[in-house]
Amino acid sequence: MGGSLVSLLPILLMFVIFYFLLIRPNQKRQKAVQQMQASLKKGDKVVTIGGLHGTIEAIEENTVVIRCHNATLTFDRNAIRQTVEQS
Repeated sequence: MGGSLVSLLPILLMFVIFYFLLIRPNQKRQKAVQQMQASLKKGDKVVTIGGLHGTIEAIEENTVVIRCHNATLTFDRNAIRQTVEQS
């Protein structure tokens, strides 16, 4: 009985380390991205997952219209990777 618990200890320890080093930080990152995407507003400067830099012209429930130079492009809201500080 005691031997089986000792043999499971390394596996449990590896799972705990795996959770704190990989799973938990990824969940925090995903939550931060979802909050950023939910708080988008017209006029925000953004970068898409494809690397396109532009300014939000309009926002609908699941789509965002981005102006880049003289073109307006429609993207899925999930395609926004980050907002850029306006300077």
